[in-house]
Amino acid sequence: MSDQLNRLLSIMARLRDPERGCEWDVAQTFATIVPYTIEEAYEVADAIERADMDDLRGELGDLLLQVVFHARMAEEAGHFAFADVARAISDKMEARHPHIFGDEGGQMDGDRWEDIKAAERASTGSESAMDGVANALPALLRAQKLQKRATRDGFDWPDTQGPADKLAEESEELREASPEHKFEEAGDLLFAAVNLVRAHGIAPEDALRAANAKFERRYRAMEELAGGDFAKLDIGAQEALWQQVKRSEV
Repeated sequence: MSDQLNRLLSIMARLRDPERGCEWDVAQTFATIVPYTIEEAYEVADAIERADMDDLRGELGDLLLQVVFHARMAEEAGHFAFADVARAISDKMEARHPHIFGDEGGQMDGDRWEDIKAAERASTGSESAMDGVANALPALLRAQKLQKRATRDGFDWPDTQGPADKLAEESEELREASPEHKFEEAGDLLFAAVNLVRAHGIAPEDALRAANAKFERRYRAMEELAGGDFAKLDIGAQEALWQQVKRSEV
């Protein structure tokens, strides 16, 4: 395994060589590579969702390449190298699992895990519970993480009724908002929806991904039933096909 990792590191060093390397690879920066890093992470998730292990192997390789690429650029700039990245995550995993690698016994529960992560944030100068929630996260996932941080400070409803009422309130405010305030109210509505779903113990990102897949599946089925003329149908006929497809899934 170490031979293959060293091979990959050598390949990246050659690609980034200013004289003998690939012009495209040499021209890249952290900022230009970030979109590819995010894309590869999603492609890993997609392969897992499809249970395609052959594809997953390839996508994990693509994601590993992104780590190697960033580490190489950092090494060139004198910041750190790939070994430092591996060392840092190894240190973190050992520190986060004292019941495995340390002297603590028993099992690691969610509260203890969060306490350890909070201590890590404090050690880096973090002052707010909101610190460390990456801005680059998908908005839905970031909303969930922000809300979970607030919950740890006790800022949350004790049951699902509070967030349900809040969602209804935000829906009404969006309906009544003036044009210049609709954008803000739309964001409040989505944020409230995330909170309600989270209160039911459901991961909003996973739930929306499943809803997207269901909508796409049903839409394709309607198109097939319409024989290529779906767009020509009026809304009543389209709705009838939608109901037909729903009934066929029961």
